Amino acid sequence: MFNQLIHTPIGWLNIKASDKGVVAIEFNADQAASQKMNTVTQQCFEQLSEYFTSVRKVFSVPLDMQGTAFQHQVWLALEQIDFGLTCSYTDIAVGVGSPKAVRAVGAANGRNPVPIIVPCHRVIGRSGKLTGYAGGIDTKAWLLTHEGANFIFK
Repeated sequence: MFNQLIHTPIGWLNIKASDKGVVAIEFNADQAASQKMNTVTQQCFEQLSEYFTSVRKVFSVPLDMQGTAFQHQVWLALEQIDFGLTCSYTDIAVGVGSPKAVRAVGAANGRNPVPIIVPCHRVIGRSGKLTGYAGGIDTKAWLLTHEGANFIFK
């Protein structure tokens, strides 16, 4: 397993990768943690840097995410949400062919191991209000504001 730290406007992130792709991005990383980088972590570092400086809107770094078939379905749907746009959990549930699985979609969204790149922050409540986020609601609001998305905060 490889890892590389990156300092961003939302704090320190830890990029974790295998030889195949990014496995996880962790919020609130310990900036003193040791690093063992590879080409995947370096590519992710560069693309995240570009995202946070408003140069990049779409990521192309390879991913190596572990999860169930349903989780992968949801994560693939999340990747289809364009920069600056939002959708609801219901929209995702309908999109994956399981309109009654809104709660399961929420659970899969919450287990997304690669936030920002797989943009789970772009999923908000049907009313337009922000819902939970692994990095915290303030982080979710920052990311959506950075992208110019419309939402209701608090």
